[in-house]
Amino acid sequence: MKVIVASGKRKSAVARVSITKGKGIVRINGVPVEMHQPNLARVMIMEPLTLAGEKSSKVNIDLNVQGGGVMGQAMASRTAIAKGLVQFLEDNELQTLFVKYDRSLLVSDPRRKLPKNPQGRGARKKHQKSYR
Repeated sequence: MKVIVASGKRKSAVARVSITKGKGIVRINGVPVEMHQPNLARVMIMEPLTLAGEKSSKVNIDLNVQGGGVMGQAMASRTAIAKGLVQFLEDNELQTLFVKYDRSLLVSDPRRKLPKNPQGRGARKKHQKSYR
């Protein structure tokens, strides 16, 4: 039985997906995708599946997402699902379709939070200096 494991990242959210042959069931942290809230995040997660169309109904997708916020998790999830589908189906047409639609479907976002600096309260903000 063929199992593909892929991952996606966005900010501090990490999504790991395992794709197997099946009936088109999608679960996020053990919960069906239809129950996932908020609605906008669910729509974003479903984007690669709707683009793949009939091909995605032949696979079961089990998604595990941790860290970050709701939208960061949604972006990481859609990247992981798209990568996993391309690997599982070994379909170059699907890959070009994903890249044309949105490159972030197959490429994780490398941007991360800047570390705090010693002269201030955060990465950019500095303590004010008074000369009087």
